[in-house]
Amino acid sequence: MRQELIEAEQEKLRNKCRLHTPDHLKVRPASPISKYIQVGTSPPVPQTTQGLIGWRSAVPGLNLEQYKAPRRGKWSFLSQMKWPEDCID
Repeated sequence: MRQELIEAEQEKLRNKCRLHTPDHLKVRPASPISKYIQVGTSPPVPQTTQGLIGWRSAVPGLNLEQYKAPRRGKWSFLSQMKWPEDCID
């Protein structure tokens, strides 16, 4: 009986001291990854080791280079500082 009273009082204190989070600050439930990432079927594995080299990158949908080839910058550090090209070894 005494234990029940103590638990009831503790529950009242918890409810009294509990902070209520406003709706705009609550964390939304996570959405499933399958909604954003779609994994297709893989091409068949080549029979030879020669065919294994780059076999996935040959298929356009499985391309590794998604954002074009790397490019060099327009300006060099030396030209930005207006230093002569022969000042470095």
